[in-house]
Amino acid sequence: MQKNFDTSDYDVAVVGGGLVGMAIAFGLAKRGQKVIVCDGEDNSLRAARGNFGLVWVQGKGTKCTNYARWSLHSADTWQDFSDDLEARTGVSVAFERPGGFNIAMQPGELATKAAMMQGLFEAEPRLKYEVLDRNALAERLPAIGPDVAGAIYSPNDGHVNPLYTLRALFAAYEQAGGEYAPNARVSDITPSGGAFRLTVGDSTLNAGRVVLAAGLGNRTLAPMVGLSAPVKPLRGQILVTERVQPFLAYPTIYVRQTVEGSVMVGDSAEDVGFDDNVTPDVLGDIARRAIAPFPILKNVRLVRAWGALRVMTPDGLPIYEESTAYPGAFLATCHSGVTLAAAHCETIAPWILGADRPTLLDSFYAKRFAV
Repeated sequence: MQKNFDTSDYDVAVVGGGLVGMAIAFGLAKRGQKVIVCDGEDNSLRAARGNFGLVWVQGKGTKCTNYARWSLHSADTWQDFSDDLEARTGVSVAFERPGGFNIAMQPGELATKAAMMQGLFEAEPRLKYEVLDRNALAERLPAIGPDVAGAIYSPNDGHVNPLYTLRALFAAYEQAGGEYAPNARVSDITPSGGAFRLTVGDSTLNAGRVVLAAGLGNRTLAPMVGLSAPVKPLRGQILVTERVQPFLAYPTIYVRQTVEGSVMVGDSAEDVGFDDNVTPDVLGDIARRAIAPFPILKNVRLVRAWGALRVMTPDGLPIYEESTAYPGAFLATCHSGVTLAAAHCETIAPWILGADRPTLLDSFYAKRFAV
């Protein structure tokens, strides 16, 4: 049912109720702002509900070191962010940061990954890593298969339950006084007297600031406030197994075991437009790529599979920008909504409220695509 908005103004309207939007909205609400989140329908395309759950730094930023630094900044903030959510809501998001492994099946693959990590380390010494051969890897991951060449380990990586995170964000946001409007698709944003009027169905609302965090919907909304969001969908498919005895105490970039015991597998990247279905050929490849390093999974039963659409810019990096034509309108778009959730709450929200724009974000203007 369409919400009937009252005539009172909001300090900030956040468009989009996924991980990006809710992390920013919670950060705004807990800082005393009167915030409304305008979310889409239940059947909207949502990256947040298909997330793998990694809080991942390793290997990011090979072409833009500031992206690695930004990811590390968020990962370093995640424990306090997680503790705050649990203290406010009683919901544990199962955040752990034991470090993570990027497994290589062939020696050449391991050498390539090591060279990449060395380049990042030379640019930013906090991006620490170790190169482990198969024997050293087996000491930490006893279930590793015999055909694995080795892995890269980084202490900067972790994982979390993304659905519990979204649930906790909603609860914390509402506890902080935020207002949530479901089935409230924004069709128009009109700058008006230094503020903004949003058309939502047959109703309108007014806000002093507006934050576009609508994922793929940002492409249409951004030009309304003088911004640009050249994003497109990239499908990822994920398999989930039955619960099994613990065998994997660390997340890997492709396979991770949850605290409940189920195993999540997936790393596909498919340019198929807005199709979020699953396909047998891709799922079969995902399963084979999981069994190769972890033969223990060969006879484990699958219980679920899904496809979800990542929100991708042409270079894969985020966009964070305030409109110069209409100050007070902000754009936040990325494909790492879990990893960056802590930074969105604790760094992006203060910037929206008037703090200096973090220098780490200097690489993330949309103008980089205007060539």
